[in-house]
Amino acid sequence: MSDFLIIGGGVIGMMTALQLADAGQNITLVERGACGKEASWAGGGIVSPLYPWRYGEPVSQLSRWSEGVYPTLALRLLEETGIDPEYRQKGLLYLNVDDDDDDAALRWARQLGKPLERVDASFVHQKEPEAAAPEGSALWMPTLGSVRNPRLGQALRARLAAMSNVTLIEQCSVQGFIQRQGRVVGVDTNQGEQLAERLVVCGGAWAAQLLEGLNVRLPVRPVKGQMIAYQAPPGLVQRVVLKDGRYVIPRSDGLLLVGSTLEEAGFDKATDEEALASLKRSAENIIPALADCPVAHHWAGLRPGSPEGIPFIGALPDFPNVFVNAGHYRNGLVLAPASTHLLADQLLGRKPLMDPTPYQPTAARLA
Repeated sequence: MSDFLIIGGGVIGMMTALQLADAGQNITLVERGACGKEASWAGGGIVSPLYPWRYGEPVSQLSRWSEGVYPTLALRLLEETGIDPEYRQKGLLYLNVDDDDDDAALRWARQLGKPLERVDASFVHQKEPEAAAPEGSALWMPTLGSVRNPRLGQALRARLAAMSNVTLIEQCSVQGFIQRQGRVVGVDTNQGEQLAERLVVCGGAWAAQLLEGLNVRLPVRPVKGQMIAYQAPPGLVQRVVLKDGRYVIPRSDGLLLVGSTLEEAGFDKATDEEALASLKRSAENIIPALADCPVAHHWAGLRPGSPEGIPFIGALPDFPNVFVNAGHYRNGLVLAPASTHLLADQLLGRKPLMDPTPYQPTAARLA
């Protein structure tokens, strides 16, 4: 019997496992497919909410703490696994920010002491010569970073696989919870029973489905996002550029990600021509030169949507040894270091990183 059984092998599940394994706990992680291949793979890898000033304090405080962790985490994983998560801290340009949002952004930055400034078309051209000239206000956030999320997932999986106190079980679907004498002691899977002292549900968009087995109604739903990637010459774009809610994210090898759609389509991950055309228009409105580059990839992923994007982090009210870490919506990768650290604090009896109250899956939040 493991100390902890983690259900779900995305970035949230794997970072939770890493935190607990670093603390000397024995961990079993089960994943319905391959680790890091769902939303953690499908996203863009920006290490910030797209418009951070629009979020409430519960999301913002997780984000602020997490942003500072990624440089060190990326270096650690590179050293321990040889896989480079490609953390890049080259800033973000916001194009066409309306006046009200512009003022709100600058107030937010002043309050937090964050570097954010209003810039003109010549500044934008200096930073990104291929970017379209802004039609309205433009903002520059120099400290924003991004990570190559598929490589991050690969590195996390490799590190966990090398740890003697971690057991990874992939292609392992949970069929139900095992209860004995009113206590949850494990799960029944297509690969047999998996037992543990405590369980952590990190199932992303599937978390609510999993918890239905305990008659728990978790308000987390799948929200589809389609993205495309261009194969462009390396260096065509150096930093993240965002315009009208869509963004371009460069990779070091010239791959340029463009995203993303927001679709209420259940668990359907199919791509379609309408979304492809819309994403291409957005991409070419941001970087006109992309009209001459081929679209190399088109895919979709499922975000775990939740009320106000505030994740559920903590023990279930009626099952004190069953914990949840899910519902990060568009910011799973952004919030992962802080949300997994906060949960590990609760699991290990440490002083919490921050007040856990806003994230608790209380009866009121589960209603």
